[in-house]
Amino acid sequence: MRPTTLDEYIGQRHLVGEGAVLRRMIDAGRISSFILWGPPGVGKTTLAQIIAHRMETPFYTLSAVTSGVKDVREVIDKAQKGRFFNEASPILFIDEIHRFSKSQQDSLLGAVERGIVTLIGATTENPSFEVIRPLLSRCQLYVLKSLEQEDLLQLLHRAVTEDVELKRRSVELRETGALLRYSGGDARKLMNILELVVEAESGPSVVITDELVVARLQQNPLAYDKDGEMHYDVISAFIKSIRGSDPDAALYWLARMIEGGEDPKFIARRLVISASEDIGLANPNALLLANAAFDAVAKIGWPEGRIPLAEATVYLATSAKSNSAYLGINKALEVVRATGNQPVPLHLRNAPTQLMQQLGYHDGYLYPHDYPGHYVEQQYLPDALVGQRLWEAQDNPAEQKMKRR
Repeated sequence: MRPTTLDEYIGQRHLVGEGAVLRRMIDAGRISSFILWGPPGVGKTTLAQIIAHRMETPFYTLSAVTSGVKDVREVIDKAQKGRFFNEASPILFIDEIHRFSKSQQDSLLGAVERGIVTLIGATTENPSFEVIRPLLSRCQLYVLKSLEQEDLLQLLHRAVTEDVELKRRSVELRETGALLRYSGGDARKLMNILELVVEAESGPSVVITDELVVARLQQNPLAYDKDGEMHYDVISAFIKSIRGSDPDAALYWLARMIEGGEDPKFIARRLVISASEDIGLANPNALLLANAAFDAVAKIGWPEGRIPLAEATVYLATSAKSNSAYLGINKALEVVRATGNQPVPLHLRNAPTQLMQQLGYHDGYLYPHDYPGHYVEQQYLPDALVGQRLWEAQDNPAEQKMKRR
């Protein structure tokens, strides 16, 4: 059921719809290096394969799971030798690029920089964590979204009307709510669930209802998740259990991830984010402990890494909660986007040269340490934003103390 043209491709209209950035590049026949970041089953690999069909240039594929530095160098060497003068660069598609080590990514850097290959990477992980900065700076980043309900319904109807095996069974989609709910915006998961439900029924025709889907998945709940496709569902449940102050549930979801072979650094990163977003200033020690757990896991790995992760999980779940810093920075970003680059007040500007001093830079600045309590009243916001409140203290002892200060 994998589409082979952009017209068959479902979802991601912000990237491949009429006039969208990737559509324009593909139609023009010239693409620059880019990385596709998004959850599983939303069409990253499919999009790369469609580009391979469309572009009149050699197309090489590597999987970061099975390829090493030697494989990367061999492909680059082939690309260099096979390229004709003035021809578009060959395309190198690397699936799961976040699993490439630093040395593997370094081996790519020169070829991408010199235009020997055009790189297309696909990743389910945040590239700013997993892709080295020099490589990331040479690639555009395009974010793919989970598929919408309309996209998934379109996929379902296409499958039951066009798939060779399903057409033989006369499949009727009487209800689709459970199919959509269990798939979680993942097309691959949706197809796997559909296949599981149809194969479990005997007879030439199958009527799919929500009750039938739930019953089949309860009988075999992991059948559609052989490769850890509930990755995003489970991490979401984990974070929400911490946010909801339930240490038992948080430990359960942590154990699910450990048993499923999740990357310990992925879990540790989410703990650091949770410590900042959900606990924040109500207990600043949470961020210190989450960071310490991250460092410990990086040093010791599995299986002992489960212990500092569990310690941080319980501590965060049972801690006081606040999202005031999270709300504050979001509000500040809204203000910046709405008001643009407001000038820095003269008295706050740096004055390293005599000319700047003559222009009044730094003039009138009051040094707080020269005043009682190391505080003096003066303007710090731009003139247009004087009096703007961005941080609001929440109702917990730590922030009430900050508010008084």
